[in-house]
Amino acid sequence: MKSGSDLMSLVGSSRYFLGSEKSNLMEMVSDFDLVLTLSSRPPVTGYPAPGYPPSNNPSGCATTAGTGFPYAAPPPRPAYYNPRYPYYPRATLFRRLLAILIAFFIICGTIVFIIWLVLRPRFPDFRVDSLSLSNFNLSSSPSSLISAKWDVRFTVRNPNHKLSIFYDHINAYVFYKSESLSDTTLPPFVQGTRNQTTLRASFATASSYVDDWAVEGINGERKSHGTVNFNVRLLSRVRFKASWWRARHRILSVYCGDLTVGISSNGAGGTLVGGARECRVGI
Repeated sequence: MKSGSDLMSLVGSSRYFLGSEKSNLMEMVSDFDLVLTLSSRPPVTGYPAPGYPPSNNPSGCATTAGTGFPYAAPPPRPAYYNPRYPYYPRATLFRRLLAILIAFFIICGTIVFIIWLVLRPRFPDFRVDSLSLSNFNLSSSPSSLISAKWDVRFTVRNPNHKLSIFYDHINAYVFYKSESLSDTTLPPFVQGTRNQTTLRASFATASSYVDDWAVEGINGERKSHGTVNFNVRLLSRVRFKASWWRARHRILSVYCGDLTVGISSNGAGGTLVGGARECRVGI
């Protein structure tokens, strides 16, 4: 009897298990039908896709209010201003003309420098070899007057190897300090290369008026030293010329200073003392 009751309990348990499994299976079938029904419907539009709009902070860090960055906003970059400058055609033309002038002067300077290197022009040399004074007379009353004759001999040398010198016009002057006593004109001449020429100049004056200080100075030197210092100046219009090159005319200045003349005992004449004197030459 006991075994029969156990068998009935086992059968009842099996039925209960099968019934619960059947109910679970029916629920699964219902859920599957619902999924099929929903998937067969068309998709609903008008809603944003998941994850849209994209996040400004993908790292998930806390952001600073009003910046959108996890840290404070960096300082702004310095402003760069590149203005458009106006175009001035006159300024461009002026710059071009200036560049042309500079190039022209550079070319001319280069040519002159090359000519100078080839020719090596030099000033002539002047030397006073002798000076004689005659008919010398001074009077201080009623006015300061002078009478005298000066004869000067020069040696002129052209040191240039490739240039001849043309002396077209020569004026000569004799001074006592800054007071002009007499003047004369010398004949023109030409000096070839490496040439030496003797030049003579004669000055004469008769009862010519001079300043009182000049007469007093001459008398003072003659009484104290027995000598008088005279100065001679030459001004000449010269031109340098080579076989293929000719320079423009220039004024050549020759200054022969402190020419000491020893006055004779009678005071009427004298000659150069101290030997020959070199002169300063320039243009």
